[in-house]
Amino acid sequence: MRRGDEEFAEFAGASFGGLLHTAYLLTGDRHAAEDAAQAALARTYAAWSRVRRDDAFAYARRVLVNYVTDKWRRRLREYPTDDVPEQPAHTDLAEEVALRQWLIGALGRLTLRERAVIIMRYLFDLPEAVVARDLGITLGTVKSTSSRALTKLRVAADDDARSASLAGGE
Repeated sequence: MRRGDEEFAEFAGASFGGLLHTAYLLTGDRHAAEDAAQAALARTYAAWSRVRRDDAFAYARRVLVNYVTDKWRRRLREYPTDDVPEQPAHTDLAEEVALRQWLIGALGRLTLRERAVIIMRYLFDLPEAVVARDLGITLGTVKSTSSRALTKLRVAADDDARSASLAGGE
């Protein structure tokens, strides 16, 4: 193995979990998330000699977001069938899991840019300037997108809380 390959192998091992988690939050689908994380690492490897001296994880995050965006922009090709696939049985889970499911659903209601900004700002705890740089948008766009997305999440939380209280009161 060459020196650069060893460095990339260490980087890939250390960053795959974070990329996978981010991809899942962006896509809402575990299989699509795995594909996106692997594609991000493959594309990062192709540019490794250039990005290893800089912030390689920031580069991989940007590649990941661009990959998911590109997939979203392509036409969706679904073919209807008469058979509905079997759904896994949902068991009664702890409140933490229910909250996580609500969050994934609420993130799913956001646009892709809003999701990317919220995840990078609040999951990765990145400054607005870094988010703007990584996504290739202006600082003002990060601020307005973040504000708009947080408002949507608050409204979704209020609506779901109201629905839960009405259902519990009957």
